[in-house]
Amino acid sequence: MNIGLFTDTYFPQLSGVATSVKTLKDALEKEGHNVFIFTTTDPHVAKGTVEPNVFRFSSIPFISFTDRRIAFRGFFEATKVAREVKLDIVHTQTEFALGMMGKYVAHQLNIPAIHTYHTMYEDYLHYVLNGHLLRPYHVKQFTKGYLKSMDGVIAPSERVRVLLKKYGIKIPIRVIPTGVDIESMNEDSPRNVRQELGIDESAPVLLTLSRVAAEKKINHILNVMPDVVDEFPDVRLVIAGDGPELDELQDQVERLTLEDYVIFTGDVPHEDVANFYRMADLFVSASDTETQGLTYIEALAAGTRCVVYDTDYTEHVFDNPVLGSVFTTQSEMLEEILTCLKESKKAIPQAVLAKKLKQISAAHFGKQVLAFYQSAIGEYEKADKGSAND
Repeated sequence: MNIGLFTDTYFPQLSGVATSVKTLKDALEKEGHNVFIFTTTDPHVAKGTVEPNVFRFSSIPFISFTDRRIAFRGFFEATKVAREVKLDIVHTQTEFALGMMGKYVAHQLNIPAIHTYHTMYEDYLHYVLNGHLLRPYHVKQFTKGYLKSMDGVIAPSERVRVLLKKYGIKIPIRVIPTGVDIESMNEDSPRNVRQELGIDESAPVLLTLSRVAAEKKINHILNVMPDVVDEFPDVRLVIAGDGPELDELQDQVERLTLEDYVIFTGDVPHEDVANFYRMADLFVSASDTETQGLTYIEALAAGTRCVVYDTDYTEHVFDNPVLGSVFTTQSEMLEEILTCLKESKKAIPQAVLAKKLKQISAAHFGKQVLAFYQSAIGEYEKADKGSAND
Protein backbone atom coordinates (compact mmCIF):
# COMPACT_ATOMS: atom_id res chain seq x y z
CA MET A 1 0.00 0.00 0.00
CA ASN A 2 1.19 3.55 -0.74
CA ILE A 3 0.34 5.80 2.21
CA GLY A 4 0.59 9.60 2.47
CA LEU A 5 1.00 11.12 5.94
CA PHE A 6 0.30 14.87 5.96
CA THR A 7 1.65 16.70 9.02
CA ASP A 8 2.59 20.26 9.99
CA THR A 9 5.21 18.97 12.43
CA TYR A 10 7.90 16.38 11.75
CA PHE A 11 11.46 15.70 12.82
CA PRO A 12 13.72 17.49 13.58
CA GLN A 13 10.87 19.34 15.34
CA LEU A 14 10.25 17.78 18.73
CA SER A 15 6.61 17.11 19.63
CA GLY A 16 4.26 14.27 20.43
CA VAL A 17 2.74 14.51 16.95
CA ALA A 18 6.16 14.35 15.24
CA THR A 19 7.04 11.28 17.32
CA SER A 20 3.68 9.64 16.59
CA VAL A 21 4.05 10.20 12.83
CA LYS A 22 7.60 8.84 12.78
CA THR A 23 6.56 5.81 14.86
CA LEU A 24 3.67 5.08 12.48
CA LYS A 25 5.87 5.52 9.40
CA ASP A 26 8.48 3.09 10.72
CA ALA A 27 5.87 0.53 11.81
CA LEU A 28 4.08 0.58 8.44
CA GLU A 29 7.35 0.32 6.52
CA LYS A 30 8.32 -2.72 8.60
CA GLU A 31 5.08 -4.31 7.35
CA GLY A 32 6.26 -3.72 3.77
CA HIS A 33 4.22 -0.60 2.91
CA ASN A 34 5.48 2.58 1.25
CA VAL A 35 5.03 5.68 3.40
CA PHE A 36 5.42 9.24 2.13
CA ILE A 37 5.63 12.21 4.51
CA PHE A 38 4.17 15.53 3.32
CA THR A 39 5.30 18.24 5.75
CA THR A 40 6.67 21.76 6.22
CA THR A 41 10.11 23.15 5.54
CA ASP A 42 12.26 23.50 8.64
CA PRO A 43 15.12 25.93 9.33
CA HIS A 44 17.07 23.08 10.95
CA VAL A 45 17.02 21.04 7.73
CA ALA A 46 19.59 22.42 5.30
CA LYS A 47 18.40 23.22 1.79
CA GLY A 48 19.24 20.38 -0.55
CA THR A 49 19.18 17.75 2.23
CA VAL A 50 18.01 14.41 0.82
CA GLU A 51 15.28 12.85 2.95
CA PRO A 52 13.90 9.70 1.30
CA ASN A 53 10.11 9.84 0.87
CA VAL A 54 9.83 13.17 2.72
CA PHE A 55 8.37 16.11 0.78
CA ARG A 56 8.62 19.56 2.38
CA PHE A 57 6.51 22.58 1.44
CA SER A 58 7.30 26.29 1.99
CA SER A 59 6.25 27.39 5.47
CA ILE A 60 6.44 30.12 8.09
CA PRO A 61 6.33 30.02 11.92
CA PHE A 62 2.81 29.54 13.27
CA ILE A 63 1.38 32.44 15.28
CA SER A 64 1.57 31.85 19.07
CA PHE A 65 3.54 28.61 18.44
CA THR A 66 6.71 30.01 16.83
CA ASP A 67 8.49 26.65 17.15
CA ARG A 68 5.75 25.13 14.95
CA ARG A 69 5.31 25.92 11.27
CA ILE A 70 2.48 26.29 8.75
CA ALA A 71 2.77 25.78 4.98
CA PHE A 72 1.56 28.59 2.74
CA ARG A 73 1.65 26.88 -0.65
CA GLY A 74 2.14 23.52 -2.36
CA PHE A 75 -1.35 22.09 -3.07
CA PHE A 76 -0.71 21.50 -6.77
CA GLU A 77 2.84 20.27 -6.20
CA ALA A 78 1.61 17.84 -3.51
CA THR A 79 -1.07 16.52 -5.89
CA LYS A 80 1.54 15.96 -8.59
CA VAL A 81 3.80 14.07 -6.15
CA ALA A 82 0.86 12.01 -4.85
CA ARG A 83 -0.06 10.97 -8.41
CA GLU A 84 3.53 10.00 -9.17
CA VAL A 85 3.85 7.78 -6.08
CA LYS A 86 0.29 6.44 -6.61
CA LEU A 87 -1.10 7.05 -3.15
CA ASP A 88 -3.81 4.63 -2.03
CA ILE A 89 -4.86 6.59 1.04
CA VAL A 90 -4.26 9.96 2.71
CA HIS A 91 -3.81 10.15 6.49
CA THR A 92 -3.79 13.71 7.88
CA GLN A 93 -2.24 14.52 11.26
CA THR A 94 -3.23 18.19 11.48
CA GLU A 95 -6.33 20.28 10.83
CA PHE A 96 -4.32 23.19 9.43
CA ALA A 97 -2.39 23.73 6.17
CA LEU A 98 -1.01 20.24 5.58
CA GLY A 99 -4.32 18.74 6.68
CA MET A 100 -6.21 20.83 4.12
CA MET A 101 -3.58 19.88 1.56
CA GLY A 102 -4.14 16.19 2.34
CA LYS A 103 -7.91 16.57 1.91
CA TYR A 104 -7.38 18.34 -1.41
CA VAL A 105 -5.00 15.62 -2.65
CA ALA A 106 -7.44 12.85 -1.66
CA HIS A 107 -10.25 14.61 -3.51
CA GLN A 108 -8.12 15.11 -6.63
CA LEU A 109 -6.94 11.48 -6.67
CA ASN A 110 -10.38 10.10 -5.68
CA ILE A 111 -8.94 8.13 -2.75
CA PRO A 112 -10.06 7.93 0.91
CA ALA A 113 -8.72 10.25 3.60
CA ILE A 114 -8.64 9.58 7.33
CA HIS A 115 -7.46 11.80 10.15
CA THR A 116 -5.87 11.48 13.60
CA TYR A 117 -7.26 14.01 16.11
CA HIS A 118 -4.12 14.60 18.17
CA THR A 119 -4.93 17.82 20.03
CA MET A 120 -7.69 18.79 22.45
CA TYR A 121 -7.78 22.41 21.29
CA GLU A 122 -10.07 23.51 24.10
CA ASP A 123 -7.06 23.03 26.40
CA TYR A 124 -4.97 25.46 24.33
CA LEU A 125 -7.31 28.43 23.77
CA HIS A 126 -5.25 30.54 26.20
CA TYR A 127 -2.52 30.75 23.58
CA VAL A 128 -4.69 32.90 21.29
CA LEU A 129 -5.08 36.39 22.79
CA ASN A 130 -5.13 34.85 26.30
CA GLY A 131 -8.36 33.00 25.52
CA HIS A 132 -10.35 36.13 24.67
CA LEU A 133 -10.78 35.41 20.95
CA LEU A 134 -11.74 31.73 20.60
CA ARG A 135 -14.27 29.71 22.60
CA PRO A 136 -14.99 25.94 22.80
CA TYR A 137 -17.92 26.49 20.41
CA HIS A 138 -15.49 27.71 17.74
CA VAL A 139 -13.35 24.59 18.22
CA LYS A 140 -16.43 22.38 17.81
CA GLN A 141 -17.46 24.10 14.56
CA PHE A 142 -13.92 24.07 13.20
CA THR A 143 -13.51 20.35 13.99
CA LYS A 144 -16.86 19.42 12.42
CA GLY A 145 -15.99 21.44 9.33
CA TYR A 146 -12.59 19.82 8.94
CA LEU A 147 -13.83 16.24 9.42
CA LYS A 148 -16.77 16.70 7.06
CA SER A 149 -16.30 14.42 4.03
CA MET A 150 -13.42 12.52 5.68
CA ASP A 151 -13.65 8.72 5.68
CA GLY A 152 -12.69 8.10 9.27
CA VAL A 153 -10.94 9.55 12.31
CA ILE A 154 -8.52 7.99 14.79
CA ALA A 155 -8.89 8.99 18.45
CA PRO A 156 -5.67 8.28 20.39
CA SER A 157 -7.72 7.73 23.56
CA GLU A 158 -11.28 7.16 24.78
CA ARG A 159 -11.28 10.76 26.06
CA VAL A 160 -10.83 12.02 22.48
CA ARG A 161 -13.54 9.67 21.15
CA VAL A 162 -16.03 11.00 23.71
CA LEU A 163 -15.19 14.59 22.76
CA LEU A 164 -15.63 13.91 19.03
CA LYS A 165 -19.00 12.27 19.71
CA LYS A 166 -19.98 15.32 21.78
CA TYR A 167 -19.05 17.49 18.78
CA GLY A 168 -21.51 15.46 16.68
CA ILE A 169 -18.93 13.73 14.46
CA LYS A 170 -20.72 11.08 12.39
CA ILE A 171 -17.87 9.44 10.44
CA PRO A 172 -16.30 6.19 11.76
CA ILE A 173 -14.17 6.79 14.87
CA ARG A 174 -11.64 4.24 16.02
CA VAL A 175 -9.66 4.46 19.27
CA ILE A 176 -6.02 3.59 18.52
CA PRO A 177 -3.44 4.67 21.12
CA THR A 178 -0.07 5.66 19.65
CA GLY A 179 2.58 3.00 20.12
CA VAL A 180 6.26 3.21 21.01
CA ASP A 181 9.35 1.79 19.35
CA ILE A 182 10.23 -0.60 22.16
CA GLU A 183 13.58 -1.57 20.66
CA SER A 184 14.87 2.01 20.48
CA MET A 185 13.86 2.59 24.11
CA ASN A 186 16.00 -0.37 25.17
CA GLU A 187 19.05 -0.06 22.95
CA ASP A 188 22.33 -0.27 24.84
CA SER A 189 24.06 3.10 24.97
CA PRO A 190 27.47 4.06 26.34
CA ARG A 191 26.07 7.46 27.31
CA ASN A 192 25.90 8.19 31.05
CA VAL A 193 23.34 10.98 31.42
CA ARG A 194 23.71 11.17 35.21
CA GLN A 195 27.44 11.76 34.87
CA GLU A 196 26.89 14.41 32.18
CA LEU A 197 24.38 16.24 34.42
CA GLY A 198 26.60 15.96 37.49
CA ILE A 199 24.18 13.70 39.39
CA ASP A 200 25.51 11.10 41.82
CA GLU A 201 24.72 7.51 40.82
CA SER A 202 23.00 6.88 44.16
CA ALA A 203 20.82 10.03 44.12
CA PRO A 204 17.08 9.56 43.51
CA VAL A 205 16.12 11.27 40.23
CA LEU A 206 12.71 12.52 39.12
CA LEU A 207 12.31 13.23 35.41
CA THR A 208 9.73 15.20 33.49
CA LEU A 209 10.20 15.36 29.73
CA SER A 210 7.98 17.44 27.46
CA ARG A 211 7.53 20.77 25.77
CA VAL A 212 8.00 23.35 28.52
CA ALA A 213 4.59 25.00 28.27
CA ALA A 214 1.82 26.09 30.63
CA GLU A 215 -0.48 23.15 29.87
CA LYS A 216 2.21 20.67 31.02
CA LYS A 217 1.78 21.99 34.62
CA ILE A 218 5.49 21.56 35.44
CA ASN A 219 5.02 24.36 38.00
CA HIS A 220 2.87 21.91 40.01
CA ILE A 221 5.80 19.50 40.25
CA LEU A 222 8.06 22.33 41.41
CA ASN A 223 5.46 23.28 44.05
CA VAL A 224 5.86 19.90 45.81
CA MET A 225 9.65 19.70 45.43
CA PRO A 226 10.47 21.43 48.77
CA ASP A 227 8.57 18.63 50.57
CA VAL A 228 10.33 15.97 48.48
CA VAL A 229 13.71 17.55 49.33
CA ASP A 230 12.82 17.45 53.06
CA GLU A 231 12.39 13.67 52.82
CA PHE A 232 15.18 13.03 50.29
CA PRO A 233 17.92 15.70 50.61
CA ASP A 234 19.94 14.29 47.69
CA VAL A 235 16.99 14.17 45.24
CA ARG A 236 17.23 15.81 41.81
CA LEU A 237 14.45 16.87 39.42
CA VAL A 238 15.48 16.88 35.76
CA ILE A 239 13.27 19.02 33.51
CA ALA A 240 14.03 17.93 29.94
CA GLY A 241 12.66 20.09 27.14
CA ASP A 242 12.29 23.67 26.00
CA GLY A 243 9.38 26.02 25.44
CA PRO A 244 7.66 29.30 26.33
CA GLU A 245 7.43 28.66 30.09
CA LEU A 246 11.16 28.10 30.63
CA ASP A 247 11.96 31.54 32.08
CA GLU A 248 8.95 31.43 34.37
CA LEU A 249 9.90 28.00 35.73
CA GLN A 250 13.50 29.10 36.29
CA ASP A 251 12.16 32.07 38.28
CA GLN A 252 9.99 29.70 40.31
CA VAL A 253 13.02 27.53 41.09
CA GLU A 254 14.82 30.60 42.45
CA ARG A 255 11.81 31.68 44.53
CA LEU A 256 11.63 28.21 46.08
CA THR A 257 15.46 28.10 46.52
CA LEU A 258 15.60 24.85 44.57
CA GLU A 259 18.62 25.78 42.42
CA ASP A 260 20.68 22.87 43.84
CA TYR A 261 17.91 20.33 43.20
CA VAL A 262 16.48 21.16 39.75
CA ILE A 263 18.30 20.73 36.43
CA PHE A 264 17.05 22.19 33.13
CA THR A 265 18.52 20.33 30.15
CA GLY A 266 16.90 22.12 27.20
CA ASP A 267 15.64 20.14 24.20
CA VAL A 268 16.55 16.46 24.07
CA PRO A 269 16.87 14.91 20.56
CA HIS A 270 14.44 12.04 20.14
CA GLU A 271 17.25 9.52 19.71
CA ASP A 272 18.47 10.46 23.23
CA VAL A 273 15.21 10.35 25.19
CA ALA A 274 15.62 6.66 26.12
CA ASN A 275 18.88 7.49 27.94
CA PHE A 276 17.03 10.09 30.02
CA TYR A 277 14.17 7.74 30.90
CA ARG A 278 16.57 4.98 31.92
CA MET A 279 18.66 7.19 34.22
CA ALA A 280 15.59 8.27 36.22
CA ASP A 281 14.09 6.52 39.22
CA LEU A 282 10.67 7.96 38.44
CA PHE A 283 8.98 9.74 35.54
CA VAL A 284 6.51 12.44 36.66
CA SER A 285 3.90 14.29 34.61
CA ALA A 286 1.36 16.76 35.99
CA SER A 287 -0.19 17.52 32.59
CA ASP A 288 -3.98 17.15 32.48
CA THR A 289 -4.24 17.74 28.71
CA GLU A 290 -2.62 14.57 27.36
CA THR A 291 -4.57 12.79 24.62
CA GLN A 292 -2.17 9.90 24.10
CA GLY A 293 0.44 10.01 26.88
CA LEU A 294 3.43 9.25 24.66
CA THR A 295 5.93 10.17 27.35
CA TYR A 296 4.30 7.77 29.83
CA ILE A 297 4.56 4.82 27.51
CA GLU A 298 8.09 5.76 26.42
CA ALA A 299 9.09 5.78 30.10
CA LEU A 300 7.47 2.38 30.64
CA ALA A 301 9.14 1.02 27.50
CA ALA A 302 12.46 2.04 29.07
CA GLY A 303 11.43 0.20 32.28
CA THR A 304 10.88 3.35 34.39
CA ARG A 305 7.93 3.68 36.74
CA CYS A 306 5.62 6.70 36.46
CA VAL A 307 3.55 9.07 38.58
CA VAL A 308 1.14 10.90 36.26
CA TYR A 309 -2.06 12.93 36.29
CA ASP A 310 -5.17 10.73 36.13
CA THR A 311 -7.11 10.74 32.83
CA ASP A 312 -9.30 8.29 30.92
CA TYR A 313 -6.17 7.26 29.03
CA THR A 314 -4.03 6.48 32.08
CA GLU A 315 -6.46 3.95 33.50
CA HIS A 316 -5.75 1.67 30.53
CA VAL A 317 -1.98 2.10 30.87
CA PHE A 318 -1.51 2.00 34.64
CA ASP A 319 -3.79 -0.93 35.36
CA ASN A 320 -1.16 -2.52 37.61
CA PRO A 321 0.38 -0.57 40.54
CA VAL A 322 3.88 -1.90 39.83
CA LEU A 323 3.88 0.19 36.62
CA GLY A 324 3.21 3.43 38.47
CA SER A 325 0.40 5.46 39.95
CA VAL A 326 -1.94 8.35 39.16
CA PHE A 327 -3.12 11.46 41.00
CA THR A 328 -5.54 14.37 40.63
CA THR A 329 -4.29 16.84 43.27
CA GLN A 330 -0.85 18.18 44.16
CA SER A 331 -1.03 16.57 47.60
CA GLU A 332 -1.77 13.20 45.98
CA MET A 333 1.14 13.73 43.59
CA LEU A 334 3.49 14.40 46.51
CA GLU A 335 2.25 11.32 48.34
CA GLU A 336 2.74 9.07 45.28
CA ILE A 337 6.23 10.46 44.57
CA LEU A 338 7.35 9.90 48.17
CA THR A 339 5.88 6.39 48.23
CA CYS A 340 7.74 5.43 45.04
CA LEU A 341 11.03 6.97 46.18
CA LYS A 342 10.82 5.10 49.50
CA GLU A 343 10.69 1.87 47.50
CA SER A 344 13.96 2.96 45.83
CA LYS A 345 14.45 2.09 42.15
CA LYS A 346 12.07 -0.86 42.24
CA ALA A 347 12.17 -2.78 38.96
CA ILE A 348 8.91 -3.53 37.16
CA PRO A 349 8.50 -7.35 37.10
CA GLN A 350 9.56 -8.63 33.67
CA ALA A 351 6.35 -10.59 32.99
CA VAL A 352 4.15 -7.56 33.77
CA LEU A 353 6.36 -5.26 31.70
CA ALA A 354 6.45 -7.64 28.73
CA LYS A 355 2.65 -7.88 28.66
CA LYS A 356 2.27 -4.09 28.82
CA LEU A 357 4.95 -3.49 26.17
CA LYS A 358 3.11 -5.76 23.76
CA GLN A 359 -0.02 -3.60 24.17
CA ILE A 360 1.87 -0.32 23.61
CA SER A 361 4.32 -1.46 20.93
CA ALA A 362 4.75 0.37 17.63
CA ALA A 363 4.07 -2.91 15.81
CA HIS A 364 0.64 -3.29 17.46
CA PHE A 365 -0.11 0.39 16.73
CA GLY A 366 0.84 -0.03 13.06
CA LYS A 367 -1.34 -3.12 12.63
CA GLN A 368 -4.38 -1.37 14.13
CA VAL A 369 -3.95 1.68 11.89
CA LEU A 370 -3.46 -0.54 8.85
CA ALA A 371 -6.69 -2.39 9.61
CA PHE A 372 -8.49 0.98 9.75
CA TYR A 373 -6.98 1.96 6.39
CA GLN A 374 -8.24 -1.26 4.84
CA SER A 375 -11.69 -0.74 6.30
CA ALA A 376 -11.80 2.87 5.03
CA ILE A 377 -10.64 1.84 1.54
CA GLY A 378 -13.26 -0.93 1.42
CA GLU A 379 -16.07 1.44 2.44
CA TYR A 380 -14.86 4.11 0.03
CA GLU A 381 -14.80 1.70 -2.93
CA LYS A 382 -18.24 0.39 -1.99
CA ALA A 383 -19.65 3.94 -1.88
CA ASP A 384 -17.86 4.80 -5.13
CA LYS A 385 -19.42 1.82 -6.93
CA GLY A 386 -22.82 2.67 -5.45
CA SER A 387 -22.71 6.24 -6.75
CA ALA A 388 -21.52 5.00 -10.16
CA ASN A 389 -24.56 2.70 -10.38
CA ASP A 390 -27.04 5.45 -9.47
